[in-house]
Amino acid sequence: MHYKHLKRIIDVFLSFLAILFFSPILLIVSIFLFFINDGNPFFIQKRPGKNQKLFDVIKFRSMNNKKDENGKLLPDSDRLTMIGKLVRSTSLDELPQLYNVLKGDMSIIGPRPLLVQYLPLYTKYQMRRHEVRPGITGWAQVNGRNSISWKQKFDLDVWYVDNMSFLLDLKILYLTIRKVITREGIKSETSSTMEEFKGN
Repeated sequence: MHYKHLKRIIDVFLSFLAILFFSPILLIVSIFLFFINDGNPFFIQKRPGKNQKLFDVIKFRSMNNKKDENGKLLPDSDRLTMIGKLVRSTSLDELPQLYNVLKGDMSIIGPRPLLVQYLPLYTKYQMRRHEVRPGITGWAQVNGRNSISWKQKFDLDVWYVDNMSFLLDLKILYLTIRKVITREGIKSETSSTMEEFKGN
């Protein structure tokens, strides 16, 4: 059996076990964010998946929707709530994506699903990141996450597409756990998250 087919079986098995294991945390965080975010603990947004097919990614809402006097959303750093900072720094905001994995929208390991508006900005080379299912974590995340440039991120994503294997996924999973514990790469050098991609 080719690993691409085996990978889906592993994803279903691991995501189901993870949902059961993390269910108390999912419940507690949901309750806290429910009260902090006016009854809306989840952030749901269209993202491109495999072959650019759009799906609804689910995350815990770490930012509020505060706007300036012109009705424009404030910068990410100003909208991050206190509990949102904790949720994001511990990567708990990513846990609801286990449901995306169970549904088949995502994989445990793969290039992160980015914004829909970035699609027209990609080169043919960068678009190759969509040849596989997007992941909760990936090769770029364990090699810098938000602290590396967009070029580095895309190079790492495409490298993963060309070198995907069971052993590589195990390595990424191990490095992800280690980086979550040490909280590496949460911020870029100039932003609390990652700067907007504006093309090449």
